[in-house]
Amino acid sequence: MSRVFQVIPKRIKRVNGTVLTPEMVVTVTTQTHTSSPFNNGAKEVQEAYMRLYNFDYKKAGCSVNDFEFRKLD
Repeated sequence: MSRVFQVIPKRIKRVNGTVLTPEMVVTVTTQTHTSSPFNNGAKEVQEAYMRLYNFDYKKAGCSVNDFEFRKLD
């Protein structure tokens, strides 16, 4: 069973030549039934940002504190 989340950046973040803005909203589906999309090392969140925005989550040093999320299911 999986869960669907909408992930929204809290503020503009400029680090290591990357830019994350509040308009860069993604919807992710987790592989397992979890309470947060950032469990499992935020793997699905990283993949969604790379696929949609070519934004490297790890290079920017992002963490759960940079984002808000809502359950959609």
